[in-house]
Amino acid sequence: MTAPLDGVRVLDVSTLFAGPLAATFLGDFGASVTKVEHPTRPDAARGHGPAKDGVNLWWKTLGRNKRTITIDLGTPDGAELLLALAAEADVLIENFRPGTLERWGLAPERLQEANPRLVIARVTAFGQTGPYSSRPGFGSLAEAMSGFAALTGEPDGPPTLPPFGLADGIAALTCAYAVSVALRAAERDGRGQVIDLAIIEPILMLLGGQITAYDQLGVVQPRTGNRSVNNAPRNVYRTADGDWVAVSTSSQSIAERVMRLVGREDVVAEPWFATGHSRAEHADELDAAVGSWIAARPTDEVVSAFEEAQAAIAPVYDVRGILADPQYRALGTVQTVPDDELGPVKMQNVLFRLSGTPGGIRWAGRRHGQDTDAVLAEIGVTPQQLAALRERGVV
Repeated sequence: MTAPLDGVRVLDVSTLFAGPLAATFLGDFGASVTKVEHPTRPDAARGHGPAKDGVNLWWKTLGRNKRTITIDLGTPDGAELLLALAAEADVLIENFRPGTLERWGLAPERLQEANPRLVIARVTAFGQTGPYSSRPGFGSLAEAMSGFAALTGEPDGPPTLPPFGLADGIAALTCAYAVSVALRAAERDGRGQVIDLAIIEPILMLLGGQITAYDQLGVVQPRTGNRSVNNAPRNVYRTADGDWVAVSTSSQSIAERVMRLVGREDVVAEPWFATGHSRAEHADELDAAVGSWIAARPTDEVVSAFEEAQAAIAPVYDVRGILADPQYRALGTVQTVPDDELGPVKMQNVLFRLSGTPGGIRWAGRRHGQDTDAVLAEIGVTPQQLAALRERGVV
């Protein structure tokens, strides 16, 4: 079957996480993605996280479904090569600091002179305008500035940053969505456009109504640990065999089932139990009841009892639990991909399942510059020209 983005050509000239991950998401559903890296300074993501025999493992996922080429975009010859590639592309994703492409003679206006239908996604920490636009920035700064860190952690502890690229991941999803929207407009109007995506913004949107609540009520949401200001009981609880489980009661019916299960049907009749917000004001009492019931039982018994009661619970997994879980297996969430460096390698599958035009992992992340000769030959670069470019360090 033809993938939904088959025929869409993407140039990924971004580095680290948000931009490259957006290109990965597009490649997962059939886009032809060409990853452009500096000849001697590969994408820094290739150096993040663990490696096996010198082969970076995170790159195998981040770089999947991409052909990899090298070009020094800061040289005139390199800029000309990118223009030639852009003339045949549908999308270009970049995340250099604002003004960098312009300094190299690759401003959006020039790129779109070469290809008026080109969609250009510019992913930066702070956006293309404003007093912070020229600052260096990463997802951790977005997690701080958005209010996420201020909300995360125990009430008496410090603000807490996540141990992974949360803001980058949210920005990557947003970027892939924005590209899809812009491609639809280009299909309709015959012209591409520039996407200005600031990593500080998508995560802010996902933090809910905090801005409106402050605007209308002057409310600043506090840190509440694993509790919620919107419902209770909601927390992680330790079982008798030392595991942790998470319980959520976002709906009223689930809250009632949980309290009946743990033997506290009496609280269900209390007037304050009728809304999530007022239940949260009684979290100490509800947590004590749920926590003591769970602490007296092994994990399997706890999960089975919640399942029978149709109450919401999940074990707190590390990666070992994820790989063993039957629901993830049934969904095909983890796939094994052949790789010429590592052999069979497991990684997360594509993000969702389409019934008619599914995505897929065609190959894992490739070596630095592995496809340079083949890709440049497609735009007419001869072997002799390629040798000369390589001698000058352009590719």
